[in-house]
Amino acid sequence: MPITASAGAAKFSAKKADLDDLIKRRFFFRQAFEIYGGVGGFFTYGPPGATVKQNLITLWRKHFVIEENLLEVDDTCIMPHDVLATSGHVERFNDFIVKDSGDPNIFFRADKLLEDVMDQRMAEKECTPALKEEYEIVKNQADAYSKDELWAVFQKYAIKSPDTKNDLTEPVAFNLMFPTPIGPIGDQQGYLRPETAQGIFLNFKFCLEQNAGAVPFGVAQVGKAFRNEIAPRAGLIRQREFTQAEIEWFCKPGKEKPHPKFVNVAPLALQFRSQAVQMEAREAETMTIGDAVAQGIIANETLGYFIGRTFQFLVRAGCSAEHIRFRQHLANEMAHYAADCWDAEIEMSLGWVECVGIADRSAYDLTCHGEATKTSLTASADLETPITVEKFQLTKKSLAAIGKEFKKDAKAVTSYLTELDTAGLKAVEADAKANGSASVSVGGQSFSIAADLLVCETKSETQHVETFVPNVVEPSFGIDRILVAIYEHSFYTREAEAEEAAAGEEAGKKGKKDAKKDAKKEAVPGVLGLPAEIAPYKVVILPLQLNIIKDHAAAYGTALDSLRTKLSEQGLQYKVDDSGASIGKRYALSDELGIPFGVTIDFDTLGVGAETDAALAGTATLRDRDSTDQVRVPLTDIPDVIGKLSSAHPLCFADLAAAYGPASAKPVSEAAGAEGMIDYLNAHGITAKLNAAVNALGKAKPADPIAFLVAELQKK
Repeated sequence: MPITASAGAAKFSAKKADLDDLIKRRFFFRQAFEIYGGVGGFFTYGPPGATVKQNLITLWRKHFVIEENLLEVDDTCIMPHDVLATSGHVERFNDFIVKDSGDPNIFFRADKLLEDVMDQRMAEKECTPALKEEYEIVKNQADAYSKDELWAVFQKYAIKSPDTKNDLTEPVAFNLMFPTPIGPIGDQQGYLRPETAQGIFLNFKFCLEQNAGAVPFGVAQVGKAFRNEIAPRAGLIRQREFTQAEIEWFCKPGKEKPHPKFVNVAPLALQFRSQAVQMEAREAETMTIGDAVAQGIIANETLGYFIGRTFQFLVRAGCSAEHIRFRQHLANEMAHYAADCWDAEIEMSLGWVECVGIADRSAYDLTCHGEATKTSLTASADLETPITVEKFQLTKKSLAAIGKEFKKDAKAVTSYLTELDTAGLKAVEADAKANGSASVSVGGQSFSIAADLLVCETKSETQHVETFVPNVVEPSFGIDRILVAIYEHSFYTREAEAEEAAAGEEAGKKGKKDAKKDAKKEAVPGVLGLPAEIAPYKVVILPLQLNIIKDHAAAYGTALDSLRTKLSEQGLQYKVDDSGASIGKRYALSDELGIPFGVTIDFDTLGVGAETDAALAGTATLRDRDSTDQVRVPLTDIPDVIGKLSSAHPLCFADLAAAYGPASAKPVSEAAGAEGMIDYLNAHGITAKLNAAVNALGKAKPADPIAFLVAELQKK
């Protein structure tokens, strides 16, 4: 599906430059092989980014694998040709490419170029409502057009090469898989897997055994997938190597496909873009999942259930609910075997971007692999009411006679005949009666079976068990794309700090003589408001002042070691910042990394110094990133508190103030001097508030400036 432009994208575009600067500067991710110039479509995750990604995958496992009681496999990244030929990837896993007729080295992915052109034309002032509707429909169908249909659309709208304005060549299919030889002489063709799903289908039989033969059940896999994109772009959005998390939910065939937990998600009201809404170029409709299933907009309960669970996961991971919608695949973009398909689209700076696909794939995959390998990829279930069926089959005497006749080939011939359905066996019998014998081909060998060996009978059987090829509902998650959405949705700047930075920058420009320094822009203080569950570190540990470490090394070291040990025992990631920066600056640096909590160790914590409060000994200040609120908590309680705040536990930071009371404000000792006073003011956000108040005073120019300042400082 195209990346769809949207009005809401401006909200994220406005802060995209600051976010990109933070992401690169703090090494969340950046271009792979950068010191060699880089290669399009490949990215390296740095220390914080790799941890956020792993935490997101861990959250996905909690939300789906654990809560839905799924099985999990870890299959290979390289697959042999036969597997991907059977799945259809060798023949059909293609995108169309068009080239500049004047320069064959200039090429484009045809559907994406068409989408871009439609966006440009819809943005033109002279574009009428009727034309906009027409362009929207063309854009929605861009990746569903056949080669000939695509070429006809390019000709209709006179689409040229964007930069040179040259004509474009006709679309040509380009297979997206990376081929790789297997073995020292490369005599077996293989490919890097284009998706993780096939490894689940290949191991269905063995997973079913582990599940005691019971259906429904689900199997998950998380891992790398590889696609040789024609035009990788937009950072992590379209890569050549990326991470997928996929579920194959195996269930009984049927139109309803009930799910026992559907009632839990039925009341969820979501934004839906059904086929009808798209074809009429209308905005998404809001309705409950229950209504969407009842009205037949969503094909069945199981599909609806995973749509609801997907929405809940995305919100839990840090995506804004109002910027998530679900788009139904158009009829001409769905595979012939699919019953229904939906994409979870998330609005970000690019517009609406597909991040999750949720499809009812019927029994296609298991059927194909079963037929190709002559393996039974079926399941069985007890019938509520036994049924009587008539079965047309070879008699036991006939099977024995065929065994004697064909000897070493008997097993292959009898297996072939017994697997034929009624129509197939009757056709062989009729052929033998008409011609005295029937010829059948088994495993590339031809066998002639005499008519007297083919003795069949119709027999009634009572069946207590039904055998079927399970249908599959598949939620497929693009982990990297979801991360992009999370970063954009969680990034913000504190208004007071941003104003302070802007004021400082302006003052710096006026006072600096060095032209280069004068032109250099200060980084805007940014905050990644990541959910604690996926943050790279759950807590940052900071000494209030460096002389705490210098003058009381033993006491500080004991407190720090105890805290670190207990955090590690609970599996909580932490960071220690004992750099020479002020406490306010260190808070800001941790905010950039998305660290949700900060623990500040001061003289009171250690019970040292002339003006310490004995009642606060053994406690530390716990700071919340987003509210900047602080509470005083015993050091021994902090690991347990952080563990609860960083999980699905209902405890929230506001509860701590009720339990422990707010952090007490105490005077700064004279020994701390001016530096200590500045640290104190920064730690309590007073510097930023004062700057913001002064800036507001300058703009408002009130009659009573003192009263105005007091009112501004009292604001939260």
